[in-house]
Amino acid sequence: MTQHDNDPAWPDHKPTALLVLADGTVLEGFGLGAEGHAVGEVCFNTAMTGYEEILTDPSYAGQLITFTFPHIGNVGTNEEDIETVNMAATPGARGVILRTAITNPSNYRATKHLDAWLKARGIIGLSGIDTRALTALIRSKGMPNAVIAHARNGEFDLHGLKEEAREWPGLEGMDLVPMVTSGQRFTWDETPWLWDKGFGKQDKPEFNVVAIDYGIKRNILRLLAGVGCKVTVVPATTSSEDILAMKPDGVFLSNGPGDPAATGKYAVPVIQDVIKSGTPTFGICLGHQMLGLAVGAKTKKMHQGHHGANHPVKDETTGKVEITSMNHGFAVDEKTLPKGATQTHISLFDGSNCGIQLDGKPVFSVQYHPEASPGPRDSHYLFQRFADLMRQKKSA
Repeated sequence: MTQHDNDPAWPDHKPTALLVLADGTVLEGFGLGAEGHAVGEVCFNTAMTGYEEILTDPSYAGQLITFTFPHIGNVGTNEEDIETVNMAATPGARGVILRTAITNPSNYRATKHLDAWLKARGIIGLSGIDTRALTALIRSKGMPNAVIAHARNGEFDLHGLKEEAREWPGLEGMDLVPMVTSGQRFTWDETPWLWDKGFGKQDKPEFNVVAIDYGIKRNILRLLAGVGCKVTVVPATTSSEDILAMKPDGVFLSNGPGDPAATGKYAVPVIQDVIKSGTPTFGICLGHQMLGLAVGAKTKKMHQGHHGANHPVKDETTGKVEITSMNHGFAVDEKTLPKGATQTHISLFDGSNCGIQLDGKPVFSVQYHPEASPGPRDSHYLFQRFADLMRQKKSA
């Protein structure tokens, strides 16, 4: 069925964008960004800043992001805040859902309007819907599969969109890492951004780190370089033999999208070999989940996931609480952690697992994003913790 000008839902303005949920619900709004349609899982993100970093986070591949903060676009976009490393890959989120229209940017770092930026990256957007109501629906019923569509003429094949949303299988069981991982090995030496100076360069590295790229973010690489690492980034399917042949002082397991159990079919044996080698290992997000799988734990799909830059996490090794940036729809089931794997961090929102370490081994991981891109910098200490483990290993 095609929508027509006499659609009574919008007596004054014809909708130019739709969000069609798998249950047949249709939300009408106004299009922005690229035209076309895309299918994915709808989540909500509560961050008030950092929309560019969020939209370019490869961990959001396969998802449509609803921003709960109403003023998105007010600081524009630039080339420095992009988190995607593999620029030839899928750009991250498939779509963006906003409460209000994008405003003109007002920030000295802005180089492009968000709407133009979305068009250039092929991201479909929708504004003008009640994002609070959509967020409440997700909290009640979980993250729905949906199709987002944008057509300037306001004409849609509604029957086809409903069918596509209904038939999309969802993220459970889906390996999305091949869409975002780097195609070849490369080195990284850029260090974090400093006010009025920009990015620096690590020219006197203390450590040789291999980072397995499941969808790694740029600021993770910068913070590794910032604590003294020369980082060699390798594709997700790199063998443990190739990784260990580089004689790394440490191995990093990156963030990424999709179901960890699906990616783990080829990633877990590699991680197990790295653990057996005694090499200090640090994992974030998807890397954390697959480390859990590698030691015998199980992962589970979450009801609404954790997405935002304001999530409180308790470090049970120090008793301190940190406010963190999160983006995950799967989690390690803490009840399945085997003996020898200790829970180190928990979410103070729902008590879910947010960190583990292996007893007597220089191996640890966290569920959240300590690189703070976007989000507070409370968790930067974890990169120094990784550096300390590598230093201790080298000294021994």
